[in-house]
This record gives sequence, structure tokens and C-alpha cells, in this order.
Amino acid sequence: MAVYTDITEDELKAFLAEYDAGNLMSYKGIAEGVENSNFLLHTDKAPYILTLYEKRVDRNDLPFFLGLMQHLADRGLSCPLPVARKDGAQLGELAGRPAALISFLEGMWLRKPEARHCRDVGEALARMHLAGEGFALKRRNALSVSGWRPLWDRSEDRADEVETGLKAEIATELAHLEAHWPQDLPAGVIHADLFPDNVFFLDDKLSGLIDFYFACNDFLAYDLSICLNAWCFEKDWSYNITKGMAMIEGYQSVRPLSAAETQALPLLCRGSAMRFFLTRLYDWLMTPPGAMVTKKDPLEYLRKLRFHQAVVSPAEYGLMAGEGA
Repeated sequence: MAVYTDITEDELKAFLAEYDAGNLMSYKGIAEGVENSNFLLHTDKAPYILTLYEKRVDRNDLPFFLGLMQHLADRGLSCPLPVARKDGAQLGELAGRPAALISFLEGMWLRKPEARHCRDVGEALARMHLAGEGFALKRRNALSVSGWRPLWDRSEDRADEVETGLKAEIATELAHLEAHWPQDLPAGVIHADLFPDNVFFLDDKLSGLIDFYFACNDFLAYDLSICLNAWCFEKDWSYNITKGMAMIEGYQSVRPLSAAETQALPLLCRGSAMRFFLTRLYDWLMTPPGAMVTKKDPLEYLRKLRFHQAVVSPAEYGLMAGEGA
């Protein structure tokens, strides 16, 4: 979440008039994240999240994102829901941007998750994968292996500004991933961005998943690798195998990994580290001064990538011997 586009109170009131959402009482921008402009609204009926979709988001993808939230909720997953306008549409326009009003999910994200929370996240991720079955719309993952080189091409010339030697190191790793990326793993709808700030807990219990604006169709185990990267490293960049084991156990309690997925896990973790390194690198170099957005350090994911490069067995992530169907 972030704020790139400012809105006035009059604009917002005119937008809300198209909904049966009550009268505006207050609103404020949310600075976390990097993709869209987000605001927390309070009306005399309820709190809501207002999202303005910025230029990096393809308007043609919005029915996928909004429809997926409804599909998952209908199958029992706790997640926010798009609020329909009076004319039945889920999408409006505000300040020249496509915009949607989203229900507010109670809870807070954890600043210091423990192993038990990682287990809950693994379980919730697997439940989301199963709930996504049968969703009619499809969306290609533009930030999977085929999309990394175009992204790298836009940052490569300035990469050594971030760390000396980075240009050569990433070029070598990218070529390796392109040559060895798996082809036939189980696939379906994935969240693709299930970081701690996209998982809410209430009274120490997982209350729901949010922010489905990177969701797409890809390998299910790739989604798990994203979560291992996001949840199971400590502040000194060391991998916490206790957290990793808990997350994998939680996932497999709902959806057991296949033998092929287990074997591919180290490469998938390298790939998901590369994906977030590249998007963070691009934003680090290209975000204009003064934008109300929290830029994230790309070197965090470079250190994670280097850890995965040294992994020789899936057991190093916390997979027990013999796991994988």
C-alpha cells in the first residue's frame, strides 16, 4: 500500500455518493507498500479501504483481482471484499484513476512473527490455494522468470550504484534461473505477495489475508517459497529453520507437496528472492523524490538469494526426510 495520488475531500464525497456506504467522517493515506494509492476511510456506517489503481496496474487485470476476492470469500477464506456501487459495479473512478472501495478486515500484522504464526500462515496459504480452484479468470504472472530480464534491463546499468559488482552477479544468477526453471509443477491461483503486512492477526489468531493485487496463476510451491523468504529470515539475514519447518508443516497439513515440488523448492526460493530483489532494485533507483511511499532495501533480498544459492538439500528449509508425495 502507498499514496501516489492525492485526493480532496470533495472528490471523495462525490465518489462515495455512488455507494450505499454512509457519510464520510475521516480519511487518511496509508504509506506502506509500493503499488497503489490506499486510504483508510471511516463513514458513519463502517471503516473501508479505498484503493486507487496506479499506472503500473493494468486496468484489464482488475476484474481478476476483485473477482478473486469474492471467489475466495465464497469458499470460506477470510479476506476483504469489494463493495458494490449502487449500479452494481465493483469499480469506479477517482482523481483520474480506477478506484474500488474494499471492506475493512479487522486485525493487525505482526512485527515479530514466531514459529506458531508461520505455521498458521502456511496453513492459510494452502487453504487459499485450494479455495482458488475453479476460479474462471486467469492472469499470467508477469513477474515470474520470463519477466525478470525485462525488469533487470531497466536497472542493470545502475546496479553497481547499490553494490559494487552487482551487475555481473545478477546477470550470472539470472541466466542460471532461466536455464533451470521448472516447467511442470502443480499450478493454480497464487497470492504472490504474502508478506507479514498482508496477513492480519486478531487476539493472536490469523484473521485473514489481504492485498491480492499481485495474485496470478503460477506454481503453487512458488507461492510457498515467497512466504519462506518473507517470514523465515531474521534481521541478521539468517534463515530460521524452526520457522521454516513450522510454515511447511502448516502448509502440508492442508495440501501435501509433491516430490517434484519438494525437489524444486531451493530453486523456487532462489527465484522468488530474485523477483523481489529486482522489483525493489527498480523502485529503489526509480521512485521519484517526495513520493509518499516506503522504499524497501533491495540488498535484503540479495542476501536471501545468496543464502539459497548455497542450499544443497530441501531439508535445509525444514522439510523432514521423506516428505513430498
